[in-house]
Amino acid sequence: MNQLNRSENTVFRPLRGIAARCLIAAVPLAIAPAAHAGYNLTFVTDPTGTGFINTLGINDSGTVAGFDNAVTNQGFTLTLPSSFTTVNFPGAASTMVTGINATGDLSGIWVDGSGVNHGFTDIGGTFTTVDNPASKVFNQALGINNSDETVGYYAPTISGSPGDVSYSQKGGAFTAITGLPTNFNNQAVGINSDPTPWIVGFYQPDPALATSYGYLDAGGTITTIDPFGSTFTQALGVNNSGEIVGFYVDNTTGVQYGYVDNGGVYTSFNLYDSASTTINGVNNLGDIVGFYTKASGTDADTVIGFVGTPVPEASTWAMLLAGFAGIGFLGYRKTLKGMAAA
Repeated sequence: MNQLNRSENTVFRPLRGIAARCLIAAVPLAIAPAAHAGYNLTFVTDPTGTGFINTLGINDSGTVAGFDNAVTNQGFTLTLPSSFTTVNFPGAASTMVTGINATGDLSGIWVDGSGVNHGFTDIGGTFTTVDNPASKVFNQALGINNSDETVGYYAPTISGSPGDVSYSQKGGAFTAITGLPTNFNNQAVGINSDPTPWIVGFYQPDPALATSYGYLDAGGTITTIDPFGSTFTQALGVNNSGEIVGFYVDNTTGVQYGYVDNGGVYTSFNLYDSASTTINGVNNLGDIVGFYTKASGTDADTVIGFVGTPVPEASTWAMLLAGFAGIGFLGYRKTLKGMAAA
C-alpha cells in the first residue's frame, strides 16, 4: 500500500473514457468542520487507452504530474482536461513522474534495463539522475519544491528492503532524515517551499506488523500523523500553508480513505464509496490530486485519477455576494450623481 509500489509492473488503473466534473463533499467521518465545503472534481482519462494512470502532483498553475502504463510506465505532465506531454528519462525502460514545482521542474523515478530504480530531476528540460551515494541499486525521488530540493529514499538492495533511508537532496548534497523510530519502509514523499521546508512521509514501526504511520519533519522536529487512530497511515504531500494530504485505513472496515490535515483537523474523503481513495498531492491553492478504486460494477477494481479544486464555504459565498452588491450600489449612486450634475 505504499505510495509507489516497488515493482514497476504494479500500477493503478483509471476508468476508461471518463472526463467529467462534479462536486464532492467531505464524508461524515471528519470529526471537525472541513477546511472546504467541497471540491469540484475533474477525472483524468488515460491517453494511451490502456487504463493505467496515476496522478501524483500538482503545482499552482494547475499542471499535473504523474505516469501511465502503455506496456511500460511512461511519465507525463497534464494541462487539464486532456493535454498530455510525455516525459521520459532518456534511455529509460520505464519512467514515473512523481512531483512538480511552480516552474514546472519535475522529480521522478526511472528504471534501467537491469531493473534498477533511480531517482531523477528534470530541471528546465535537463534530466539528472538523483542517486544517493549510499546506494546505487535502489533510489526514488518522490517530491520537489520551488528551490529544486527533492525528497525520496534509498534502499540497500535492488528490490528494496529493510534499511530504507529517507533523505532530502539539493544540488547533489544529500541529508538523511533522522529522528524516526525505524528505517523499515521509511520514505520521504512531499516537501514544501517554506524557508525551512516541511517534509512529509511515512515509516513502518515494526517489520512484523502491518502498520504504517505518517510523519511531518518540520525543521528536524518529527510529528506523527495518525488520523482517527488508524494503524496504517501515509502522508504524501504538503503545501506552504501546512496542509498535509495522504491516506489512512479505517481500523474497523478496512476501507482506505484519503485525508486533508489542516493544522491537526482531519477531513476524510471516500469517493463514491470506493474501496480505496488516495490524495497524493496538494498545491498552495488547496487543489488536491490523487486517485480512487471503484469497489463495484462493471469497472470494479479500476483506479481513476482526479483533481479537486476547493469550493468556498457558504459563508465565503455570502461575503462575496455582499461585496458584489456593495460594488453595484456604489456604482449606481455614482451614475445618479453624474446624471444630476449634467
